[in-house]
Amino acid sequence: MPITRSLPNLLSICGVVLLAGCAATQNKAPVEDRQPPRQAARPSLPAPVATTPPVAAAAAAADGVKPLPGVENTGKPGYYTVKSGDTMIRIGLDQGQNWRDIVRWNSIENPNLIEVGQVLRVLPPQADAAGLASQGVAPPKVEAKPLAAPAPVPMATVPLAQPKDNDDEPAWAWPASGAVMAGFEEGKQKGLAIAGKAGDPVLAAADGRVVYAGSGLRGYGNLVIVKHNSTYLTAYAHNQALLVKEDQAVRRGQKIAEMGSSDAERVQLHFEIRRQGKPVDPARLLPAR
Repeated sequence: MPITRSLPNLLSICGVVLLAGCAATQNKAPVEDRQPPRQAARPSLPAPVATTPPVAAAAAAADGVKPLPGVENTGKPGYYTVKSGDTMIRIGLDQGQNWRDIVRWNSIENPNLIEVGQVLRVLPPQADAAGLASQGVAPPKVEAKPLAAPAPVPMATVPLAQPKDNDDEPAWAWPASGAVMAGFEEGKQKGLAIAGKAGDPVLAAADGRVVYAGSGLRGYGNLVIVKHNSTYLTAYAHNQALLVKEDQAVRRGQKIAEMGSSDAERVQLHFEIRRQGKPVDPARLLPAR
């Protein structure tokens, strides 16, 4: 009897031991199964980053396929790089040129379509040779040789032609009869503000040719630009009416517009004189009143 009673107890004990062993085995298995996938997944993480540089490089290469017009002339004398906000009219005014000439020199089909970074020729093609001569390239080729007479001719007797300082200086006249409300100020006020009444005559300050007549330049309203020679042009802004057209020749004192307040707070004439595109003080060039 004791043996019979102990047999179930022994079986129970064995069952408990077996269950404990199985439970221990089941608890360890998931840990061992999870670990290898974690270690295998780590090397695959940098893969997407490695593919990014080739894509970026391809995009950069695509951008470089079509360079902007004229970029090979960047920084050269006589060329201008287009900036944000530029128009052909403003470029012409700032460079002292007829904007239509700049369009022609650069073979531009649509003057309303220019791009930031595009490089434009702003001096006539023939100016390249003249520029070399002015830099002293041509004079060294001039040699003094004896004539039929025994003695050579001194260089001093055959001087090279030099331009005079006043060759390009127009005979200036006041463009309006009103008082000066605001004078020229370097970097701030590019010209004179002359008072008057709506409809007062605006006169050409010197002989020249109209290179612009319109309202396409922001801040100037109805504007007339007159080119006088290769050095000077004048601008007449804020008019209420324009009386001349582009490419029209005008004479000093000729009525070219009527004073107004277009794109201005009050009736006035904004008058500029530009030397090679750079604003200069008109009061220094206009005759004393």
